[in-house]
Amino acid sequence: MFRLLALFAFLAGPAAAETLVFPPPDGNGIAPIVRVYSSLDTPLATPMIEAFQAHHPGFAVHYEEMQTADIYDRIVRETDAGLPTADFAFSSSMDLQMKLANDGYAQPSRVSLSASWPRWANWRDTAYALTYEPAVFIYNKPAFADRAVPATRGELLDYLEANTDSIFGRIGTYDIERSGVGFMFFSRDQEQYADLWTLVGAMGAAGVKLYSTTSAIVERVASGQFVFGYNILGSYAAEAASRNPDLGIVLPRDFTIVTSRIGLVPKASENPDLGRLLLDFFMSAEGQTIMAEKLQIAALNPDVDGDNTANAMQAALGNQLRPVPVSPGLMVYLDQVKRARLIKRWNDALRLQPLESR
Repeated sequence: MFRLLALFAFLAGPAAAETLVFPPPDGNGIAPIVRVYSSLDTPLATPMIEAFQAHHPGFAVHYEEMQTADIYDRIVRETDAGLPTADFAFSSSMDLQMKLANDGYAQPSRVSLSASWPRWANWRDTAYALTYEPAVFIYNKPAFADRAVPATRGELLDYLEANTDSIFGRIGTYDIERSGVGFMFFSRDQEQYADLWTLVGAMGAAGVKLYSTTSAIVERVASGQFVFGYNILGSYAAEAASRNPDLGIVLPRDFTIVTSRIGLVPKASENPDLGRLLLDFFMSAEGQTIMAEKLQIAALNPDVDGDNTANAMQAALGNQLRPVPVSPGLMVYLDQVKRARLIKRWNDALRLQPLESR
């Protein structure tokens, strides 16, 4: 399908958004436009949008990729100014998406699968979890050729304490001050693991490097520059592992936090019915199959078959998996005092190791 990549950038808060314009397949020059604000990388979004348009060839799609905080800020700013905003918002920042829904910036959207969607993944038919993405350990396989790979946080703690000098500077994780998903994973760890701060201290002693992006950590572990990555978004790790045989993945045996990307239709959408059509497709068996097979993002729809699905993971791992429910509880650490307190304790436990980022 012909696509026009429009690299026109207009300010959307502190960062510029890149817009990919998908013209209507039927060639209609005055086609209705579905506007999307999303944190999903544009190359990954492309097969989803093209499949959606195969069912709706009379619609154009304007896909704007931006950071999660910019999605939130832009929807709030445009709505408060009385301007139209996105018709569909899709973001990995569960807390900010939930805040949009809770504060009245999203509208109820009852679609074909609303009633059958997992209860934990649907908040008042307004905010829907659409993916199932575990936080995983990643490791460089050659570096562990003659030793067991840590499969729990306790085993990782033992490994760090026993090898502090030999692996110094070769461990990576998220900078929780700059990575929304990293902060979420860590805040959930705090609720589940009593010795978490001991583990953080051990990472600090081992010279852990902190990054704001998943790819920065994954690339270094895959290349052997790093030996281990902690709390890495599993969908990106799986995609990288499919291309690099030296990258290993472990779903932590003690518990595995599972996060989701949330989709919603903003209250100030100009074409909310079109936004609901796209939401419905993202929830459909076809859309979820594309996510699982082409994007390497596990499908949440229970009707999708295969290993890369919530059903398959739950059958294999059971209570080891701890999905984050879509609820107002997500907003706890949006309180700036609580957030600052947690980050300070994190930095203190790391012994203020030098920050390296990309």
